[in-house]
Amino acid sequence: MTQRALTGIKVADFSHVVAGPLATHFLALNGAEVLKIEPARGDNLRNYTLDPAQRGMAPAFAGINAGKGSVVLDLKTEEGRAEAEAIIAASDVVVENFRPGVMARLGLGAEAMRAKYPHLVWCAISGFGQVGPLADVAAMDQIIQSLSGLMLLSGLPGDPAQRIGFPLVDTFTGLLAAFAIQTALLQRERGLAEGQEIDVAMLDAALVMMLSVVNPMLMTGEAPVRTGNRGFSRAPTSDTFACAEGTEITIGAVEDGHVAKTLGILGLSDLLADPRFADRAARAANADAMAAEIARALSARPAADWEAEFRRLGVPAARVQGVGDALAMPHLEDRDLFLTLPGAHGPQRILNAGFRFRHGGPGTDRPAPRLGAGPVTTD
Repeated sequence: MTQRALTGIKVADFSHVVAGPLATHFLALNGAEVLKIEPARGDNLRNYTLDPAQRGMAPAFAGINAGKGSVVLDLKTEEGRAEAEAIIAASDVVVENFRPGVMARLGLGAEAMRAKYPHLVWCAISGFGQVGPLADVAAMDQIIQSLSGLMLLSGLPGDPAQRIGFPLVDTFTGLLAAFAIQTALLQRERGLAEGQEIDVAMLDAALVMMLSVVNPMLMTGEAPVRTGNRGFSRAPTSDTFACAEGTEITIGAVEDGHVAKTLGILGLSDLLADPRFADRAARAANADAMAAEIARALSARPAADWEAEFRRLGVPAARVQGVGDALAMPHLEDRDLFLTLPGAHGPQRILNAGFRFRHGGPGTDRPAPRLGAGPVTTD
């Protein structure tokens, strides 16, 4: 039977809240044995809920800590530090997201530990990195969204800054850290390095995540323009429109063939004979005028009806729907996207890793650990 890719890899997880635990969550889903080292109060995310019944195992915590073990250590005591070092010595990977220098002051920093245990892949996750003028500055997701420029990419010119409605930077930072860790493990396995120190910064990760606008700006010096729901192409046929019955649809027609099909579906083919809309440059220059014609046509029918028409002719389009509607889509039933795990109040359904292997793919059958539940037990 094919085992998961990281079976046999041991991870000491000193991280908390989102970015670090999400990184180790992906390692656990790929077979690693992850042990959370927590203070007596536990990871703060355990209590990220307004429901008293969920305290200690808040959904936000349970969803990204499934399959891990948990031990409680007081790193301010000599005994706690000695136990922590024993865990580190027996691990392949250490992940921590304290402020830079905290682990070193405890005598458990990367330099000291890797000198003793050079096989370690050590990943430190922080807001601004382990070096640099901002290294000691406190950070969280929305702070990095603000500082990185991310909040001035959505909306239209002149609109107030807009935060993305979930911890996007934390999420991408965790994924980037997991990728870096697995890369370092492969490097070690191939004999290219004995171990590794990885420095992952949320600000760096945010800018990499925005590479579709950052790279062009680096090359041309031109700042990105906020285009609202209209795509980067600025094509009036690539936008979100109101439809009948209070519904909305997003269309992604950019290529000339898709534009012609879109206008045909809407009964607007004659617009292509208008010099204002005859080619891509003209349509971009007169985008609002063309968008008004499209909006009028779309208002006649509900979004689901239009979606079927666009799909039939191969034009990218989708109705706007909520997260609940997205999760209920029959398409997802056979995608291995969800895991059902045992929970204190009945089965818990959480997301899997988001990719599939034919053999030995990601997943776990163990829920998130109770505080201090001990290491993962192998069958």
